[in-house]
Amino acid sequence: MTRRLLLLALLVVLAFGLSLVAGKTWIPLGAWFTPDPRFAIIAELRLPRAILGLAIGAVLGLSGAVLQGYLRNPLADPAVVGVSSSAALGAVAAIVLGIAGNPLVLFGCAMLGAGGSMALLAALTWRSPSPVQFILAGTVLASLAGALTAFLISIAPNPYAVAEVIDWLMGALTDRSIDDVRIALPFMALGAALLFLTAPALDALTLGETAARSLGVRLGRLQALIVLGTGLTIGASVAVTGVVGFVGLVVPHLLRPVFGHRPAALLLPSALGGAALVLVADSLCRLAPGAGEVRLGVAMALLGAPFFLMLLLKGRASWN
Repeated sequence: MTRRLLLLALLVVLAFGLSLVAGKTWIPLGAWFTPDPRFAIIAELRLPRAILGLAIGAVLGLSGAVLQGYLRNPLADPAVVGVSSSAALGAVAAIVLGIAGNPLVLFGCAMLGAGGSMALLAALTWRSPSPVQFILAGTVLASLAGALTAFLISIAPNPYAVAEVIDWLMGALTDRSIDDVRIALPFMALGAALLFLTAPALDALTLGETAARSLGVRLGRLQALIVLGTGLTIGASVAVTGVVGFVGLVVPHLLRPVFGHRPAALLLPSALGGAALVLVADSLCRLAPGAGEVRLGVAMALLGAPFFLMLLLKGRASWN
């Protein structure tokens, strides 16, 4: 297990290095140690982008593993609780209202949307700390946030705002700065710490809710940790990059055959795997032909859809 974790960590390091050197202009790592004018590209553009890619991938993979363990559903991912949709709603509202010129305002509105969804989710589920109630409440919030986002787009005052909203909803790490790292990283770190605290309770929950309670697990506390942790991590990631999906779904599935099905054993590998996946995907986005870049959210959707198809075909084969 330790050797596998070390190999996964090495993969993250290699993916981080690839993110620094890959792009329309390839820059060797030697530019760090020589008076190369291309060093400015690494320091000002690619380093913040790589740090954000690592952090966002890690929290998306971690939150996906936690939610799949809590809901005991391998198809659960961070979108199921409605936090990402609500954070996107807050950011879209800021863009449509024309107050998103300052990145701090956009980030604050997105986090406000995520915080509002966390409060509603807690209010809807606090009397019944059941995974079924949790997923139903999350589905309601996700649907409502999606509908309100579509409404705001339809009443946008000008086509430029609509174009900006659509571009932002695709999700990307383009042109992110070290200021974005400073803003988002503390929220992600705090949320990830809360999610890691759920590990023992998730293992106990595999025996069933009744058995978990008999082992001293407080389901209300567990649910509160998941709501707060997911809200902080996913809210901050959406606030700084837009919507990037499928990471929390794909990564635990890929790593479960390697690290086992015990939820606690899958948390750290999922964080490392998510970081590696997003870093590699973002590097490939920059290498796409043409003057522009493929959006990261689009690239992850292109990866996620075949993965769903693979699961479907695998399920059909087992049914037959």
